[in-house]
Amino acid sequence: MGMVITTVAAKKKILLARAGIQALPKISQMAFGDGGISVEGEVLEPAETQENLKHEILRKDIDGYEIISDTEIQYQCTLAENELNGSRLSEIALIDEEGEVLAIKNFSVKEKDAEWEMTFRIKDTM
Repeated sequence: MGMVITTVAAKKKILLARAGIQALPKISQMAFGDGGISVEGEVLEPAETQENLKHEILRKDIDGYEIISDTEIQYQCTLAENELNGSRLSEIALIDEEGEVLAIKNFSVKEKDAEWEMTFRIKDTM
């Protein structure tokens, strides 16, 4: 299980919203990529300064979310049987309505087969 980081961009938006300077855009998409591991196959730790996934291959609207606690919401997104077949996924990100990456999670490779749907989940925690 990989670690989730909150990006600097997300933290900045939260601070500006708390000050009443701007509204906080909602999380609307999840990005999928295959750049979350090293050449040796080790899971890389994402950096809070990252503005994108290392190698994004798809963005799509989230399916929904679940409130886990007062300080945690889990978002989910499902890849259909016909999406990203043959891909070796190892990174996902939460994207807001303005297109900015807010949270990143890297994990061991999950290979997407044609006959399967795959649901990915990522927690947004304060």
